[in-house]
Amino acid sequence: MGHRFGDGPWLFRDLDFTLRPGEAIGLCGPSGSGKSTLLSIVAGFAKPAEGQVERHNISSVRWVFQNPHGMPRRTALDHVVQPLLGRGYEREQAVDEAMDIMTTFHLADLADRQFRELSGGEAQRLMLARAVASKPGLLLVDEPTAQLDQRTASDVDATLTGLATGDTIVVIATHDPNTRAACSRVIDLAWHENHEERKEQA
Repeated sequence: MGHRFGDGPWLFRDLDFTLRPGEAIGLCGPSGSGKSTLLSIVAGFAKPAEGQVERHNISSVRWVFQNPHGMPRRTALDHVVQPLLGRGYEREQAVDEAMDIMTTFHLADLADRQFRELSGGEAQRLMLARAVASKPGLLLVDEPTAQLDQRTASDVDATLTGLATGDTIVVIATHDPNTRAACSRVIDLAWHENHEERKEQA
């Protein structure tokens, strides 16, 4: 599989990989190497310029963007409770579960705060908590630790990679070497780019 925009240079080429439930895959490479584009292709939002993507038994897909978007006047707790209610939880049970998830992301003290009142890092963590609550088959995360301090980033890494169990696949686009190290497998777009350059020069 490969991709480029129009007749421009290839972002990546000759990618061939399988994503399996129970894996946390780090998608790494420098800015401009196509990490977000590849996430979009894996999600099914875009088609590769060459090759194809096959999906089997993916119940749902959730993408946590680097720049989070939420409901401005709804509380942080509401954002996490909503997907739990959608999964069939009773309200009281959903609130308890949501608070447990928010505690993992250091958000419990912000439960009653409106989304518009959160900082960028808090909003990003909230969207991660919301994604965890939805329990998707495929979770795509774009630079989850970019706005976080080291301690919180470490907890987020552990939580995200811990989700890769059972029927869930987690794919994380990241520059962070600690996040990369926490993943069970890494797809390095910088390697593929350099490999393609060497082939063209041969």
